[in-house]
Amino acid sequence: MATFTDLNFKLVVIEKLMYDDETLTPAFRMADLLKERGLGDDPWTYAYDHDLAFKVVPEAKEYFEALEISDELLASVEELGMDGGLRVYQECAPVWDGEDDLFDIQVLDDLALLPNLRRVCGSEFLGPELRSALAARGIVAD
Repeated sequence: MATFTDLNFKLVVIEKLMYDDETLTPAFRMADLLKERGLGDDPWTYAYDHDLAFKVVPEAKEYFEALEISDELLASVEELGMDGGLRVYQECAPVWDGEDDLFDIQVLDDLALLPNLRRVCGSEFLGPELRSALAARGIVAD
């Protein structure tokens, strides 16, 4: 199984596979996890009550860090979309407005895990260095 170095990059890949393609299952829902652990079923209330507004809920971070993604699924990724409104972000940080760098990708070392990636939409969310790294690999960044 692949090991990611940048959790925020992994989250974008998870968005594609879990919520867009629905090939990485089951889909993670913060409300379900909270309910299973007897912590309520309202992610917003949980975040506010535990001083987690505008932060990644530790239970979600733990889940996504441990989530294994097969090489076969990773090879199926040809396009990624970056946007502040990704569902995976809502599941990680139920009280987040997209106005800070909470989910900014810092490095693209994990590109090697996606051998068939050809396009990244919303690349304006990446800095110039990271967009250049995409271009150097022949990946369209728009």
